[in-house]
Amino acid sequence: MNQNPVGVFDSGLGGLTAVRAIGGILPGQDVVYLGDTARVPYGPRGRDVIVQYTLEHMEFMLRRGVKALVVACGTMSAIGMDALLERSPVPVLGVVGPSASEAVKASRTGRVGVISTAAAAKSGAYQAAIAALRPDAQVTAAACPLFVPLAEAGRVHPGDVVAETVAAEYLQPLKDAGVDTLLLGCTHYPLLRGVIAGVMGDNVTLIDSGAAVAAALKQHLADTDSLPPQGVSGAARFYVTDSAEQFSALAPLFLRNLQNTTYGIAERVDILKD
Repeated sequence: MNQNPVGVFDSGLGGLTAVRAIGGILPGQDVVYLGDTARVPYGPRGRDVIVQYTLEHMEFMLRRGVKALVVACGTMSAIGMDALLERSPVPVLGVVGPSASEAVKASRTGRVGVISTAAAAKSGAYQAAIAALRPDAQVTAAACPLFVPLAEAGRVHPGDVVAETVAAEYLQPLKDAGVDTLLLGCTHYPLLRGVIAGVMGDNVTLIDSGAAVAAALKQHLADTDSLPPQGVSGAARFYVTDSAEQFSALAPLFLRNLQNTTYGIAERVDILKD
């Protein structure tokens, strides 16, 4: 039984929504988290740069003895997964496949919306994953590049004029397409869930990509006899590449309502050296 920690990483702090979901369903699991806050957002960057950054995250995590990698970033999952799967000696789970599966299950009409960063939208990864599961699905995709900086700034609550104005503009094409399910293809986006739901309406199901990959992780650990022991609290170590103070200010927003997990203060690191 492998009781090593699970490595979770993202371009910034959005992947903490996946950590929250993991803590909710695997309260005894130790986690190592890396947020590349110095280089967020990844969405506007080129493919080669994103692949390079993704592999840097992998190497950082492997030096910490993780038993599995969770790519809690839609951009890295959409663009860097092939490189990870070729090089990683431990299992790798990304958000694209699990969240596409949840979206297909939830959709009543086959009209599915996907919102993501510009790079993930351009890659077509979410669209392809949905089509593979439901060939007749009508997928409407939209890039929402300002959602990440809004989340990183804590501008996520209903009533925030900036967040609501941006969301209304980004989401109008999806409303026009009549989607009944909306996949939040970036782990930052669940923080804006209230704002997004307010625009889309009560009849649209929102799919949390962080929660989807957490469920996939639990299944993988069960299948490989690597589940954490019951009745204990897991510990988490947090690393960021920019200000640890920023993490301390924003982490409670991302990790709200998470119980039974011991959290320390984030440490600032250099991915390539530490």
